[in-house]
Amino acid sequence: MKNIRNFCIIAHIDHGKSTLADRLLDFTGSVTDREKQDQLLDNMDLERERGITIKSHAIQMEYVHNGEPYILNLIDTPGHVDFSYEVSRSIVACEGALLIVDAAQSIQAQTISNLYLALENDLEIIPVLNKIDLPSASPEEVTDDIVDLLGCDASEVIPASAKTGLGIQDILDAIIDRIPAPKGNVDEPLQALIFDSVYNPFRGVETYFRVLNGKITKGQNIKFIATGKNYFADEIGTLKLKQFPRKEIKAGDVGYVITGIKEAKEVKVGDTITDAKNPTTNAIEGFEDVKPMVFAGIYPVDTEDYEELRASMEKLQLNDASLVFLPESSAALGFGFRCGFLGMLHLEIIQERLEREFDMTVITTVPNVSYHAFTNKNPDEVVIVNNPSDLPEPSTLNRVEEPYIKATIITKSDFVGNVMSLCIEKRGQITNQTYLTTERVELSFDMPLAEIVFDFYDRLKTVSKGYASFDYAPIGLRASKLVRVDILLNAQTVDALSALVHADNAYTIGKKMTEKLKELIPRQQFDIPVQAAIGAKIIARETIKALRKDVTAKCYGGDISRKRKLLEKQKKGKKRMRQVGNVEIPQQAFMAVLKLND
Repeated sequence: MKNIRNFCIIAHIDHGKSTLADRLLDFTGSVTDREKQDQLLDNMDLERERGITIKSHAIQMEYVHNGEPYILNLIDTPGHVDFSYEVSRSIVACEGALLIVDAAQSIQAQTISNLYLALENDLEIIPVLNKIDLPSASPEEVTDDIVDLLGCDASEVIPASAKTGLGIQDILDAIIDRIPAPKGNVDEPLQALIFDSVYNPFRGVETYFRVLNGKITKGQNIKFIATGKNYFADEIGTLKLKQFPRKEIKAGDVGYVITGIKEAKEVKVGDTITDAKNPTTNAIEGFEDVKPMVFAGIYPVDTEDYEELRASMEKLQLNDASLVFLPESSAALGFGFRCGFLGMLHLEIIQERLEREFDMTVITTVPNVSYHAFTNKNPDEVVIVNNPSDLPEPSTLNRVEEPYIKATIITKSDFVGNVMSLCIEKRGQITNQTYLTTERVELSFDMPLAEIVFDFYDRLKTVSKGYASFDYAPIGLRASKLVRVDILLNAQTVDALSALVHADNAYTIGKKMTEKLKELIPRQQFDIPVQAAIGAKIIARETIKALRKDVTAKCYGGDISRKRKLLEKQKKGKKRMRQVGNVEIPQQAFMAVLKLND
């Protein structure tokens, strides 16, 4: 066990985590020339197309150091704030972390928040200064930043370049010398932590685990503590590029187990695996439950696909434990699910994965956050509002509380004014401003979560010319003046387009929404009024004009009463049509509400 090292790689987006993982795999000879490709561990099409890591990926390498063979278990993690739950799970399964900082971009917001996650779990941190071969790199300054942040010695920072392979030998030596070997006892009852799982259509659920105590052997009768169910370990093994079956995996090591589980619900990430005959008495303190930040409804395009969508969501939840969903129904869209996501990118990725991996075409409603409402009848009882239609009537409402976050933004000092005006426009209050260097500033704001859900991140990148990095953490609920803006099409409320907004912005948002919908909803045979309303009060209106046939075309010359008769007849038909007609809303209309500023 003293020759095993478990470590993960943490960094901000685009600081070179996946490329460094490639170099480590090359250097230790874990991949053949045939298997080599860039971002080798990012095995999802979506990850390759967007150039981001979405899932954390575990892989085992073998390396000989000073004549002794070592086993290195590496977990490559995502850098985007929306996938921080993946990072927190990988950290629990490790003893050390490589903290990678880009020599050209220096320390960013996500670097700091991932670092705190690692320090909370007492991980040994190895700072790596990456991309020192870039012409724009300033290694001395960034090394000083790292020393200030970690309180370490400048000699402990390893300069490297994942592209050219510079410094890889030093990193591997540091992993072996600085990261402690796993602690654990092989003779105790089996105790293993599930940190990830994937659904394989041919073999059922593959569960990835880290053994803390005891050992797991092929064919052993094992038990999952949270669900209390027993299984046989049909196959166990280690994760290299392909899966390598083994007879047994001992304490300190990472591996996978296939038990032939077909039901996705039976595997919970963070659960403990133990021996069925001789179970361990204490379950491992897993990770805290995930807190979804953004809620949206996901509905099948065809209501008959509801059960199929449920099965797809369960399989997807296995692979992405931060997805939370509950059944709900909507008058406009039928049966579907209310889903919780960690952010807008997460929502986009889930929607894309449902379409690609499970061939499910879905409609997503306007995302929103979860509010707490209190009524006059009993002001102490909380009504949780996940959906705008759950908000009590304005006449009975006492107050509404909305979730606030503490936002940390690191940017260049030139853009401080732009960033501040954006945050103040989004109802933010500045709480702190620190100059990290003369060039870089850290700004702290208290902001309503609802304001950053839609387009905040994109606009922040625009006003700072791409130089701002952003991270946030929830700080609780605060009372706020919120109203529900309903959209009426042809005098019918469309519940899927309702939104909860701050009273001061209600009029502008209502106006923008009606204008946007006027462009997007196709014209019908009759006039369609598009209205925005708060309760019974209409605050904005647009009209989508009717398509009409020129019924008077065949009368050239002739009496006006003849033309009038034909037009009256057409008008009656249109009126009747408007009473029975219903308006189809295209999917873009639901998503357009998010892009009101475009």
